[in-house]
This record gives sequence, C-alpha cells and structure tokens, in this order.
Amino acid sequence: MKIARTSFLIVVVLALAWMFFQLFMHYDSREGLNPVARYYAEQGPDETGAANLVTSVVVTYRGLDTLGEVTILFLTAAIIGILLRTERGSRLKPVRENSEFLTTASRILIPVIALFGVYIFLNGHLTPGGGFQGGAVLASSFILLLMAFTGRRMGHRILDFTESISGFSFVLIALLGVVLAAGFLDNSILPPGRFGTLFSAGAIPLIYSLIGLKVGAELSNIILELNQIQGRDDEPGS
Repeated sequence: MKIARTSFLIVVVLALAWMFFQLFMHYDSREGLNPVARYYAEQGPDETGAANLVTSVVVTYRGLDTLGEVTILFLTAAIIGILLRTERGSRLKPVRENSEFLTTASRILIPVIALFGVYIFLNGHLTPGGGFQGGAVLASSFILLLMAFTGRRMGHRILDFTESISGFSFVLIALLGVVLAAGFLDNSILPPGRFGTLFSAGAIPLIYSLIGLKVGAELSNIILELNQIQGRDDEPGS
C-alpha cells in the first residue's frame, strides 16, 4: 500500500514537472497588447467614462465575469450557512471576557473602517479598488465587531436583506442596459458626467456600490456562521 502511494505521488510530481516544463519552453513574451487589450486601452476611457481602466473593463466589457464571481461567493455563503446552520439570532455564551480596551477602541475604529470600505467602492471608477475590495473592508469591520462584543446577539436579517436587495438591484441594472443602452451591464443607462469626478462613468459607481454591499454582506454572513458554530462548540458539555 505504501509503495503504491509513493508511486502515485511520483507520477503526479513528474506530470506536473512536465506540464511546467512545456509551459516554460513554449512561453512567448509579448511586447505589445493583443487586439482586445488594445481596444480596451484605447476606447475604454471614452466609451465608459471611467478614469480607472481596470474598473471599466471588469464592470462593463467583462461584466458577466463579475456577475459570475458574485454568484460563486453567494453560493459559498449559502453552502456554509446550510452546513453550519445554527439557531438564527441566538445569544452565544462568550468564550472570553470582553476587553475594555478592545471594546472602547472598536467603537472608534468600526465606523472608520466601514467608512473606508464605502469610500473604496464609491471611488472604484477613479482610483484602484472597487466593489470586492470595499466589501472585504466592510466585512473586516464586522470581524472587529464580533471580537469586541463577544456573546452579543447577532442576527442575520440585516445581512440577508442587504445581500438580497443589492444582488437583485445589480441584476436589474444589468438588464436595464439591454433595454435602455447597448447591452448587458452597459453603464450608459446613466449620464456619463464629467470625466474624473465622483459622479461620472455612468452607472459604474452605482454598480460597484451594489457589489460592495453584496460582497460585504456575504462575507459577514460567512464570518457570523463560523463564529456561532465556534461559540456553540466551546460551550461546556457540547
């Protein structure tokens, strides 16, 4: 049995080595952009009105990819919720005493972190960042909330509502692009505004705001489920 396992590992390692060797031997470094990338770089700012070219590509030209990523994150949160289902809104016995320093600092830091997350996805069309990054920052403020106030009742209703409304609105805006503009997730359903300002790039700021809220709510739901199951496992007699 041990010999068979060792032989299998050797075969896997050799196969991976051969694959990487082939990739290395046939690697072709390009000094210029391919036709699609060149079109994005040359026409993207004019067509989308976004100063951040990466955002314009992710939200408009490759909007279906973004929708797929959000869907995968939603399915992940749903699966974790099913597998680690606990009593919704239950009050867990704290596994440690609340630190006065942590709770006092969190009252100042949580609003600042949440505001920073909102800033990131609101300015995603102007500066590096966007919905996924801003949503992750929002979720980090939720982690600090759970750390600072252990044992406090944390319900899922607000998170579920935020996730549902933002997801539905995201799909609705995408469909409005088919009806009112040139295609799915076309940002020209809203006025382009002045290039480089906050109210510019059509519907991109709105789309990224919805993505940020959806991602933040889904990640927070995952964190809350894991925190609740850990709290129940740490109870005496569990």
